[in-house]
Amino acid sequence: MTTLTHLDDEGRARMVNVGEKPVTARRAVASGEVRMRPETLEKIRTNSLAKGDVLAVARVAGILAAKRCDELIPLCHSLPLDSVDIDFELDDALPGVRVSADAQVHSRTGVEMEALTAVSIAAMTIYDMCKAVDKGMVIEKVCLLRKEGGRSGVWERSAASESGPGEGEE
Repeated sequence: MTTLTHLDDEGRARMVNVGEKPVTARRAVASGEVRMRPETLEKIRTNSLAKGDVLAVARVAGILAAKRCDELIPLCHSLPLDSVDIDFELDDALPGVRVSADAQVHSRTGVEMEALTAVSIAAMTIYDMCKAVDKGMVIEKVCLLRKEGGRSGVWERSAASESGPGEGEE
């Protein structure tokens, strides 16, 4: 079992000291989905919603969220992000929008939370931009797909890790 690094010897929450860890290139890729009515997806596709370009606003919101992750999640470190890319796939079979975020940094700690936060906020922004026409949308399947760098190297989501807990790391 992995030791929980965010707890001290007495079980109290703490921010992990990463000061002695080497700076390495790190990357994390996360994804999620926003399911919606086909009519809502078509409005996104044709850019015909009253609030404007849904995906452009969601992309900027996701990037901003990644940059401010440490202000939202109490024990996250501030990271000088090298890049954050947000992509969308309009999927008629879902129907809905698949959201992905790729975050990269040269730092002493991983960038997984930034990628997950970017996906979450981009998805929530899609919901906000479309809620006037579809309050029944569902945000789901937000997860880490891949992480690179640091002591543990590369981790990639597999079919075996789809529904169960994964290995922990700071």
